[in-house]
Amino acid sequence: MSQIKYSEEHEWVEVGDDGIASIGITDFAQAQLGDLVYIELPEEGQEIQKGESVSVIESVKAASELYAPVSGTIVEVNGALDEKPELVNQDAMGNWFIKVKLSDADELDDLMDEADYKDSIE
Repeated sequence: MSQIKYSEEHEWVEVGDDGIASIGITDFAQAQLGDLVYIELPEEGQEIQKGESVSVIESVKAASELYAPVSGTIVEVNGALDEKPELVNQDAMGNWFIKVKLSDADELDDLMDEADYKDSIE
């Protein structure tokens, strides 16, 4: 079973047995944003660096960004979110934005576990 890690910017990362990281926003983040109306996804094959903006998320209340919690190469984007960004409102933890082949797995050590993340948003 893979473990989910969390960033201070409210992204979650789950690394599968294949070393591919699924990345999305937390339930806390989607609740803060409100109803999502548009998600601009990056291109497959794009190299990303930890901390850089990789996606724009627009809601009825605000625009926000998805920041890369890890570095690597985007191997897949969740095209369903193009058509239905509200899927993230319905199940933030079940709807990833991008999948990334990690270039430095040690970056995961900088992220929070679930208990630390819950403490950080209280």
